[in-house]
Amino acid sequence: MPALPVTFRPGRTRAVLITVGVAVCAVLTVIALTLPAVSAGERLSFVVTGLLFLGVLLLLSRPHATADEDGVTVVNLTTKRRLEWAEVLHVHLRQGDPWVSLDLADGTSLPVMGIQPGIAKERAVADAKALRALAEHRGTGETVR
Repeated sequence: MPALPVTFRPGRTRAVLITVGVAVCAVLTVIALTLPAVSAGERLSFVVTGLLFLGVLLLLSRPHATADEDGVTVVNLTTKRRLEWAEVLHVHLRQGDPWVSLDLADGTSLPVMGIQPGIAKERAVADAKALRALAEHRGTGETVR
């Protein structure tokens, strides 16, 4: 059982996304500043394109889930949802799933994009098991494998 509070996030994926975003933004900015025969508007378009690319990759690196004594907060690309432990019935990470999903007491399902087996499958499985154990211990949740 992990010590609370604990944050689950795809660390390697996040590192790759941020590194590539910063690198592409820097390269486009250097290109904009060193090209000899371009106007100020064209230079600006290179820089803005780099910043937009970086922004998209930062958005893709945002997902995480934070568990504490009272429940779990799930932050996906554009949404954030706070759940009490009693609301979480099942924690799933089946083979082939892109990320963990939670079955909730209201009959809906919620993706947890912060636990995804993309680059670091072993880490994702360990995080899913930890979240499953927390849901079982803290709430009325059941485990499903």
